[in-house]
Amino acid sequence: MRLKRFMAQGIDSRKNDARRGEDRDSDLSLRWSGRVSLTRRILAVNIFALAMLAGGFFYLDSYRSRIVDSRVAQAKREARLIAEALAAAQPQARHALTIVLARSTGTRLRLFDSTGALTGDSRAMGLRNFTLIDPDTESSGARAGRFLDALIDTVVGAERAPLYRERRAGQTWPDVPLAQRTRRPVATVWRAPDRTPVITAAAPLPGNAVVMTSINARDITQTVRLERFRLSLVLLVVTIASILLSLFLARTIVRPLRRLARAAVRVRLGRAREVVVPRLPSRGDEIGMLARALSDMSQALRARIDATEAFAADVTHEMKNPLASLRSAVEGLGMVHDPVLQERLLAIVRDDVHRLDRLISDISEASRLDAQLSRAKFEPVDIGAMIDALLAARTARGIERGVQMRADHRHDRPLLVLGEDARLERVFENLIDNAISFSPDDGVIAISMASQGRDVEIAVEDDGPGVPEESRDQVFRRFQSIRPAAEAFGKHSGLGLAIARTIIEGHQGKIAVESRGDKHSGARFVVKLPRAETS
Repeated sequence: MRLKRFMAQGIDSRKNDARRGEDRDSDLSLRWSGRVSLTRRILAVNIFALAMLAGGFFYLDSYRSRIVDSRVAQAKREARLIAEALAAAQPQARHALTIVLARSTGTRLRLFDSTGALTGDSRAMGLRNFTLIDPDTESSGARAGRFLDALIDTVVGAERAPLYRERRAGQTWPDVPLAQRTRRPVATVWRAPDRTPVITAAAPLPGNAVVMTSINARDITQTVRLERFRLSLVLLVVTIASILLSLFLARTIVRPLRRLARAAVRVRLGRAREVVVPRLPSRGDEIGMLARALSDMSQALRARIDATEAFAADVTHEMKNPLASLRSAVEGLGMVHDPVLQERLLAIVRDDVHRLDRLISDISEASRLDAQLSRAKFEPVDIGAMIDALLAARTARGIERGVQMRADHRHDRPLLVLGEDARLERVFENLIDNAISFSPDDGVIAISMASQGRDVEIAVEDDGPGVPEESRDQVFRRFQSIRPAAEAFGKHSGLGLAIARTIIEGHQGKIAVESRGDKHSGARFVVKLPRAETS
């Protein structure tokens, strides 16, 4: 029943740990991106940054719009100044002045009367400074530039200017009647066949006449395309460098992670003994830390498996002895009719049953100590008060063979350690029981306690034969004990000191056995526990 109860507790504990682990993992989980490989995620993040850099193409569109707006304002000013100059000139000088103004401003000038009829044209006067390019005669690079212009205008939703067409009558131009009505300069932006902007501006003249300027602002398109080309080169270089760096980063992260994952899978499949987890000693980053942590974990797991196998073998061996004795005694009871012999066999049966019960209890406690200590909540414990209470209770029950016990420590200040009270009591109970077993009749057991730097040191000394130097590590192993010659066989399970060491190490302390320092025979068990900081 005890074993079933222990197994049930272990299963419940593992379920609770699994639930807590799932709760912690949910905080670190990645929803949709968790299904994408790490290499693709690194590439996606860097490409997203490049896409943001590619947004500079859209900035160039707004840059072009600002340039066009400034050129429109400039065209209005030029049209107004030209109108003022022509209005101030004599009628016979307007022809020559028109040529001079058209040449100096780089525009085509046209004059319309109040009815919209054309009265003057710088082109008809012989100045051909306004020409449109036929897109069919352009190079493939220019055609690619026009395609890219159209694509970006479509993506950003830019307003498309009307196509520029030559007109004879002034009323067919939107600028001429508007300038006549408002008596102020107006301008319009057109789109040439090669997608370059054409800007027309009109300004009123005396007598409701109008002067109109026209210019093909190819330099705006050339400037934007040049900046776009430079940005493309930068984007291309940055893209190549980003992809190469992303692949390098993925290689330095993903490859070692895959090696570690394969090793972990082999460990999970039960091949821990033949798996060598790479430690990556040349890496000082988090990957190296993870590799070394996994390597240490696999070695600890291997040691735990070996310890479990050894423990199982020891348990089998220790339980076979009382079981064999019990079986022999039970078989003998069926063949023996002498009441005296039957009573002896029954005594053997009782002793073996008690021995098995004690052995199972100690095995159960030893096997679950690690798990229980990992979940224990440590609190300040006064070691001096604890040992005083243990000695008082032991003395009240009576000590066999006249053995005496005394405690030596200062009572002016508590000796506090962080730990679990019940577990620490078990340690010192085992040490006291061990000391009583080895003490001679009327022997003295001395327990001293003192603060040593950051530790609290507790020493338990007896007057027994002591522990040979070559056996001082052996006595802390499971089922490995050196018992007094006069002690009846089976009184101890051989797990007391092993349990004590497990508890002390679970409290980040140390336990060892040494010879007494006062030249007397006997053993001296020393326990060191970290001292609790007092506020």
